[in-house]
Amino acid sequence: MQRLCVLLFVFACVTLSSGVDGIGVNYGLLGNNLPPPAQVINLLKSRNFQKIRIFDPNPDVLKALEGSCISLILGVRNEDLQQLASDLTFATNWVNTNVVPHVSFVNFAYISAGNEVIPGQLATFVLGAMQNLDMALKAHNINIPVTTTVSLQVLGTSYPPSNGSFSEDSIQFLQPIAQFLATKQYPLLADVYPYFAYASNPDQIQLDYALIKNTGAIVVDGDLRYNNLFDAMVDALYAALEKVGQPGLDVVVSETGWPSGGDVYATIDNAHTYVNNLIAHVASGKGTPRKPGKVVETYIFALFNENQKPVGTEQNFGLFYPNMTEVYHVNLTPMKN
Repeated sequence: MQRLCVLLFVFACVTLSSGVDGIGVNYGLLGNNLPPPAQVINLLKSRNFQKIRIFDPNPDVLKALEGSCISLILGVRNEDLQQLASDLTFATNWVNTNVVPHVSFVNFAYISAGNEVIPGQLATFVLGAMQNLDMALKAHNINIPVTTTVSLQVLGTSYPPSNGSFSEDSIQFLQPIAQFLATKQYPLLADVYPYFAYASNPDQIQLDYALIKNTGAIVVDGDLRYNNLFDAMVDALYAALEKVGQPGLDVVVSETGWPSGGDVYATIDNAHTYVNNLIAHVASGKGTPRKPGKVVETYIFALFNENQKPVGTEQNFGLFYPNMTEVYHVNLTPMKN
C-alpha cells in the first residue's frame, strides 16, 4: 500500500510541474521574524518554485513539504559530519529520523553531507559521511543521491575557465569524492557567486559580464566564448573535475545570488537584473560553453532576508522580506515553446 501511495505521489508531482525548469531557491532560517514553514511552502507554490534547498533537517519544514511536490535538497549539519563518518549506526539513526518518516510524501532530490567545509578541518570527514549515509539509505531501498556542497574556494586556478584546477588543499579530498560521485552517478553541488568575484575586483571585471547582461564574448578561451561570469565560473569547476579524471560528473549550482543592500554594488536593481537574467539563462537550456545544451540546475540564494546573519550584504540576499512581500519581482512563469 505504501508503495502505491509513493507511486501516486510521484505521478501527481510530475503532472503538476509548472515552474521554470532547473530553477530552485535556498530556504534559510537565520531570522527571528520569518513566517512559519506552512505559509512559506504555500508562498513557494503560489510563485511556481518547484525546488528548494534547506541547510539542516528542520522537522517543521519537512512536515510542511509533505504532499507539496516541491523537490528538496536536504542539508546535513556540518557539526554532524565527524560522527556520521565514524559511526554507521549514527548515520542509520539520522536517516531513520530525517528521511524515512517523510520519504513517501516529500520529493527528496539530494542529501548534501556538509556545506563548504572543503578545505578545512571537517573536510576529512565528508567522504565517510557520504558513504555511510548512502549505505543507510540503501538499507531502506531509498535511492536519494548523497553528495556535498563546495564553494569555488576549492579552485586554485579559475581563469581562463579551461585552466580550472583544484587547490593543493582541496584536491586530496575532492579527488576521491569525485570518484565516489561518478561511480554512483550523483552530482557535485557548488556555490557560485559572480557578485563576490565582481565586488572583489571591479576594475578587472565588467559589471554587465557579472550580471549576465552581455550578448557578445567578453572572455575568449580557446574555442570557447564567454559572455557571462556565471558560465565561466561553472566551467572552471568542470575543467577542474576533468583534471581529476571525472569529465562526466554533473554540477548542480546549489547557491547563487546577488545582494540588494549592504554594499555599493549591492542594489535592488543589480539584484533584480542578475537573478532574472540568471533564470532566463538557465531556462533557455543553452547550458555553458563547456557543456552546451545541458541545463545547469540552479538554486537562488535566498528566499528571505535573514536578520540573524552577519550585518551587511549577508542580510540582503532575499527575494522576499520576512512579511513575504517582494524585494524585487522574479519571473518564474514557464517559457512557452
